Amino acid sequence: MSGRTVPPVPDFPRTRCPGAGFPKGLPRIDCQGTGCFVKVTLVARNAPADLHCESRRRRRLMGVGPVDPARVDPPGGNSRAGNSRAGASGDGAPARARLPLARRLVPLAVLLAVLAAALVLRPDRYLSFEQLAAHREWLLAEVARLGLIAPVLFLLLYASATGLSIPGATVLTLAGGFLFGTLAGTAIVVVGATLGAVIIFLVARTAFGDVLRARAGPFIRKLEAGFRANALSYLLVLRLVPLFPFWLVNLVPAFLGVRLSTFVIGTFIGIIPGAVVYASLGSGLGALIEHGERPDLGVIFEPRVLTPLVGLAILALLPVAYKWLHQRRTPAGSAE
Repeated sequence: MSGRTVPPVPDFPRTRCPGAGFPKGLPRIDCQGTGCFVKVTLVARNAPADLHCESRRRRRLMGVGPVDPARVDPPGGNSRAGNSRAGASGDGAPARARLPLARRLVPLAVLLAVLAAALVLRPDRYLSFEQLAAHREWLLAEVARLGLIAPVLFLLLYASATGLSIPGATVLTLAGGFLFGTLAGTAIVVVGATLGAVIIFLVARTAFGDVLRARAGPFIRKLEAGFRANALSYLLVLRLVPLFPFWLVNLVPAFLGVRLSTFVIGTFIGIIPGAVVYASLGSGLGALIEHGERPDLGVIFEPRVLTPLVGLAILALLPVAYKWLHQRRTPAGSAE
């Protein structure tokens, strides 16, 4: 160094990572003016401790590769990148996508096993108007004997029938009104149906939802984005107007990535009008049975009942129409 004497690098006290030999302070020789000085760089000293414990990031600090701030983990190892990779989408979808296949299919396997048992035992044989009329006295006596336990058991029965998509939900709704009255029967039916729908929704979303969305094409992705943007309005319409089977409306939102909270609210509110109609019909079931008559299960499709339901569905679509009109007017206003 042109006659300059380079002092040896002293053994400075250095803080080391546990189990690693990489120091926080990096000594280096710096020659300026008439002498050479030993300096300790503070690059590593100011960096988080976890940064020094990985060989890849160790190379970045020594200039081998650029340091990516997004990949720097704070103490404790909870980095922003780690949080995003862990699934910060608000609904845990990325985390579910990384679940092992066995864990994703376990709920589906359990549901299929119970469904297979239901197909063998055929509980739908007992979900008919004839069975309800034949056992009405026994049912009323059991409800009086069980007290508060009776509505809980009926709620669980309704949730199971809904979750397994067993035919006869209409008869169960009539039975709810017949056994507990219009108001209590409606409340029990709505909660039970919502619980059963949530079970199917979660099973479908866990087993297939993320996989199907990952493999979806551009059209499906566009449809998914549009549905999720107005998910509550669309769910209310699908629940209010009985155009599609109840089980199908449980599956489609799961495949389109609808949030659980939105699904619960849309299902709970959307099935209330139909539940009121059939529960009120069931509350007068005793008089029909005494006269040897049968209830009209197609009453919900009569104009006097269907027209108000369609009106409610139109009201549910008003926010969608407002958003659409607002988006059409915004570019024109900005262009001016």
